[in-house]
Amino acid sequence: MSTLPERTPMTTLTGVVPPVLTPLTAEGEVDRPSLERLVTRMIEAGVDGLFALGSSSETVYFDDLRRTQVLETISGVAAGQVPVLAGVIEPQLDRVLTQVRVAERVGAAGVVATAPFYAVTGPDEVEAHFRGIAAATDLPVWAYDIPVCTHYKLGPELLVRLGSEGVLAGVKDSSGDDVSFRRLAMQNRAAGERLTLLTGHEVVVDGSYLAGAHGSVPGLGNVEPAGYVRMDRAARAGDWAAVRAEQDRLAALFEIVFVPRDKVGPAAGIGAFKTALRHLGVIDTNVVARPMVALGDEHARRIAEICEAAGLEPLARA
Repeated sequence: MSTLPERTPMTTLTGVVPPVLTPLTAEGEVDRPSLERLVTRMIEAGVDGLFALGSSSETVYFDDLRRTQVLETISGVAAGQVPVLAGVIEPQLDRVLTQVRVAERVGAAGVVATAPFYAVTGPDEVEAHFRGIAAATDLPVWAYDIPVCTHYKLGPELLVRLGSEGVLAGVKDSSGDDVSFRRLAMQNRAAGERLTLLTGHEVVVDGSYLAGAHGSVPGLGNVEPAGYVRMDRAARAGDWAAVRAEQDRLAALFEIVFVPRDKVGPAAGIGAFKTALRHLGVIDTNVVARPMVALGDEHARRIAEICEAAGLEPLARA
C-alpha cells in the first residue's frame, strides 16, 4: 500500500495542526484557564503543532491586546512541546508586520498570512504582499488560502513559485477547491516538495492526503483532536481502510456545525465547536466574539447528542 509523500527538509511541520479556538468569558474577555485546558487536551492527544490566531480563533474580532494574550497563552502552554504558528491576518502589509513582531517576540515557529483583503488587489499586489512579509522576518511564512474571506484565490503557480524561491514555507488551504488543491499538490511534487501543504477541509482530509497533503488544520480538531491524529498516523502507515473509517466518524461529528440552521459562517461553525467543548467540560462558556450571538439551549442539546454518538465523553475536572 502507498504511504504519504516523502518529506523533504523544507517540510518540517506536518501532521495535525489544529487552529486553536479562543474561549471567552461571559464578558467577552479571553478565558485563559479554558484556553489552557483546550491546548493541553490537544497536546495530550498527540497533535503535531498548533495554529494560533487563525479564523477559528476569531482573530479578526480582537484588538491587539487580546491577540497578544491568546498567543502568549498558547505558546506558554505549548512550551516547546509542539511548534506554534501565529496568524498575522491583516488587510495591509504594515499592519501584518506589526503582528509579525509580536510573533517573533513570543517565539512562534512561523507566521501565517492571507492575501490582502477588503481593498481589491490583483496578482502583483498579492505577490508583493507575501514577498514583503518574508523579507521582513526570519520566521517561515505560510500562505493561508481562504477566498471566502479574502475574495481572492491563491493560484497554485504563484504558491509553488514562491515556495521554490524560499519565500513561502507552506500553505494552509481552506479554499474548499479540491481541483485547485490537487493541482497545487501535483505542481509542488514536480518542484521537489518545497512547500508543506496542510488542508483545512475537515471532512475530506482523507482525500487531501491521497492528493498530496502533508497534514491538516482542522477546526473540528479542537473538539476531537485524537481522531485526526489517529487518521494521520494511519495515513502515514498506508492503512487507508482505517483512514476512511476515522474520516467517516469525524464527518458524522462535523454535523454539529449544521445544527444551528438559523446561523451562518463563524456564528454556526465556531459557535458549534464552542458549544461542543462546553458540553465536554473543556471550556466554561460558548460565548463568541461580538457581534455574533452564542448558540442556545436547543442547539446545545442536539450538539451534545452528536458528541455522545461519536463516543466523546466530558473531561474529568477536579
